[in-house]
Amino acid sequence: MIFAAGLGTRLKPLTDTMPKALVPLAGKTLLQWQVEKLRDAGIRDIIVNVHHFPDMIIEAIRANDAWGCNIMISDERDELLDTGGGLKKAVSGEGLVVSGEPILACNVDILSNIAIRELVAEYERTSVSQLVVSERETQRYLCFDEEGCLCGWTNVKTGEVKPENFKFQISNFKLLAFSGMQILSPEVLELLEQMPQKKFSLIDFYVSLCEKTITNHQSPIINLRAYVPKGYKMMDVGKIEQINDAEHFATMLFDIKSEKK
Repeated sequence: MIFAAGLGTRLKPLTDTMPKALVPLAGKTLLQWQVEKLRDAGIRDIIVNVHHFPDMIIEAIRANDAWGCNIMISDERDELLDTGGGLKKAVSGEGLVVSGEPILACNVDILSNIAIRELVAEYERTSVSQLVVSERETQRYLCFDEEGCLCGWTNVKTGEVKPENFKFQISNFKLLAFSGMQILSPEVLELLEQMPQKKFSLIDFYVSLCEKTITNHQSPIINLRAYVPKGYKMMDVGKIEQINDAEHFATMLFDIKSEKK
């Protein structure tokens, strides 16, 4: 699933007249970059959620024959549901995900050199949900134990931690930055469907699983494992002032891909 429903307020004025997913970058839209990366990794059944200028995204998919994929639309034009709520809608309300199958979910505005086939292979080897993370410097981190299992979240600038009763343990854990990509197992998707909220982020969902684990003083009720790609490079195309750098980054990724062929 590609999360493409966001308002893209940090990309104004571009997003005053188009959705974030259709912002052009090095000759392609952000959406095309993501679809083609998934397609090249062998993933052809793709869900795209829409909210801001939804008809423009739907028309772009139609006009490009879905870039050789089977693209299904999860329509959020009535209400923007955030990543967790958006995935929950696609899994349950929309029924776009085959029951008992895992799902790879990613943000439309994050470019990276991740080898998706290797990520999928790790999931297939372990049958454990994989959260793509890195050691890049930021303010907000996911916290993992020595076995690479998710235990909490923290904002190192403000000192905020989640779950709240996780605070005294922070120094004992590995802090890694989330990349906006994950593979979630059918068991995790079932728990996602049980979330009482309609609108929530995936991070909130992950923290809720950690909270249940800590409260019950037990091993993780379900594993969410850190996946750190080798030689990982990524860029969040989130701000208008980053467009030129993003153009260069996207071109670099294309050149690297061309060399490998």
